[in-house]
Amino acid sequence: MTTDTLPRVFAALADPTRCDMVARLAEGDATVSQLAEPYRMTLQAVYKHLRVLEDAGLVSRPRGPQPRPVRLEIQALDLMDTWIERHRDRVEQRNRRLDAVLAEMNGDELDILPLVNDGDSHGRP
Repeated sequence: MTTDTLPRVFAALADPTRCDMVARLAEGDATVSQLAEPYRMTLQAVYKHLRVLEDAGLVSRPRGPQPRPVRLEIQALDLMDTWIERHRDRVEQRNRRLDAVLAEMNGDELDILPLVNDGDSHGRP
């Protein structure tokens, strides 16, 4: 995959229809007609969406006779996952450092709040 793949993947998924197509393909391969069923658009419009997804490396259609299945390509999702996890790790490290500084300023031991809000609008347990 080239260096511009990640921006193309995120751009392709910015469209709700294409995002939905990818979610549906995660359940299994589908023909273009099957993918087109829930949308109020022409097959030509569906093919344009698929072309964007193909150019981003998110889906593929093997050569051969019609109807050809559209397949989700895991490599593009792996690339996104790697990028997201790298940035998630950086943010979590930054938050841990901030927690340590705040605890030191308060003279308290580090007490990290749960990640899930249990209903209190102020994030208190």
